[in-house]
Amino acid sequence: MILLNRLAAAATLAAVAVTAAACGTTKVDEPAAGSSAPASQTCADDTTKTSTGPVSMTDGVGRKVELAKPAQRVAVLEWQQTEDLLTLCLTPVAVADPKGYGTYVKAETLPAGVVDAGQRGEPDLDALYATKPDLIVVEAFKANDEIITKLEKRGVPVLATVGADAAGQIDNMKKVFSMIGTATGRTERADLVLKQFDEHLAAAKQKVAAAGVKATDFLFFDGWIEGSNVVIRPYGKGALFTELGEQLGMTPAWTDKINAAYGSGGVDPAYGLAQTDIEGLTAVGGATLFYSDDETPDSYVKELRKSPIWTALPAVKEGRAYAFPAGVWGAGGPLSNEQAIDAYVKILTKE
Repeated sequence: MILLNRLAAAATLAAVAVTAAACGTTKVDEPAAGSSAPASQTCADDTTKTSTGPVSMTDGVGRKVELAKPAQRVAVLEWQQTEDLLTLCLTPVAVADPKGYGTYVKAETLPAGVVDAGQRGEPDLDALYATKPDLIVVEAFKANDEIITKLEKRGVPVLATVGADAAGQIDNMKKVFSMIGTATGRTERADLVLKQFDEHLAAAKQKVAAAGVKATDFLFFDGWIEGSNVVIRPYGKGALFTELGEQLGMTPAWTDKINAAYGSGGVDPAYGLAQTDIEGLTAVGGATLFYSDDETPDSYVKELRKSPIWTALPAVKEGRAYAFPAGVWGAGGPLSNEQAIDAYVKILTKE
């Protein structure tokens, strides 16, 4: 996601990992098999039809996209859309930072042999166009975004998708997925997957309700190391993982008032993300904490756990600080979101 490069190169947006129980932190197991199988499995029994006629559509930033036939050789420059394409049963010919995708996104496995198209937001155009794509999927927020302008010069159709919308992240996730389904002639498959997502979320709500889980203040966060300091990124109102938590009956603890007192630079209007330090976590009081940990050598969590501020937090002392399972991408498609829902449910119902 371009936002990551803008906020902090070292940060990972909800690239989540299993961590050992330490300093009051509770371990959460990996997602149950079946809810997030690789594309080769999710598509193995697919019987949906792929259309073959011309495509005429409007993309996420209002641009008209015309294709003589549904795209088959698709290059993708962002991870959510890469996951989406795989869920739609189509392997991309090129992907931005496939190594990073393989590390942080486990909902869909990227097959070997997909060309590395450079970095997200900074594609290797020579490598990209050498794959002879008939469509390039990018993430943008305006029609004249620099990446769109750069790519359009080569004459290959560009589909721009909006990667985040704090007014409704789940709805936006669905729109992006459906848009790629339309461009590839896989609307029937897209409709089926989104129907299954809605059913998955509805079942999760029922499970939480049946377990008698009361609405609980919560905060999801990730972070990174900047110099010698730990930077915490709270997910505020409008963030995707916050919205999922709300759907399951929880109440966001990171409010505008708290952000004004402890935040730095305000909440990002598109992603709903804030920025603070370890001390900022004290502002949410006894809220239950959920967080990501990429388990890399420079993971912020290692330093976080050394902090007396962290160990003194009510959630940590009481064993209510939970690391999500590895590879749940916090800016992903339907299957990544199902993984996040499953992680929340497992914690809340104490399965």
